[in-house]
Amino acid sequence: MAARREHRKNVELSVRIFGTDANGRIFSECVSTVNVSVQGAMLGGVNRPIKPGEIIGLTYGKNKARFRVQWVGEPGTPQAGKIGVQNVASNCVWDVPLPKEGLDEQGRAFSSAARYNPRLKCSTSVELRPPGDVPVWSKVGDISEGGCFVEMMIPLQPGTRLKISLWLKDNKVLAEGVVANSRPGFGVGIRFTEMTKQDSECLKDFLKSLVRIPVKSLSAHS
Repeated sequence: MAARREHRKNVELSVRIFGTDANGRIFSECVSTVNVSVQGAMLGGVNRPIKPGEIIGLTYGKNKARFRVQWVGEPGTPQAGKIGVQNVASNCVWDVPLPKEGLDEQGRAFSSAARYNPRLKCSTSVELRPPGDVPVWSKVGDISEGGCFVEMMIPLQPGTRLKISLWLKDNKVLAEGVVANSRPGFGVGIRFTEMTKQDSECLKDFLKSLVRIPVKSLSAHS
């Protein structure tokens, strides 16, 4: 299960989204929610191509707000036609009872790891696979249990969802993550959102083998 910032309620609500799609064309279409939280939602039935990081408008009944697209489901997968969005303002547009804000158990574990584990310098290979795009090979500049900083001259957009392969000594560790921030000419900070217990243990063992010099990097990923 992926780490989530908020508990979500599975509910189908009719909403309208509008904005500019990945081809630069203005769009407006009716879709439905798959689940919602106080500040976010997963939407289904999205037919227009939309880039992660794009700001779109959303109306639900008489309520209206701007949302940032956090991730886009990859075509040909069960997530096709789905997107994850996060409200860029503080108002909640939903009128259904919602769970209290906070992290679930898995989310708290990732959050705790990001907060209390220092980022350590390293130089290891990584493959990043954005949805519907070609894989990107690069080097990790620093890493922690919560994420890593990947060096690249032309970074990915914040909010881009990724499938990640890390080569840690003799082991290949798989994870899913999201671009937390980017610095053109330097790279991207990536936050891990999903990892198996076995891969998580492998990452911990790798971190123990590194010289423990905390990094003060340009771009925090945790």
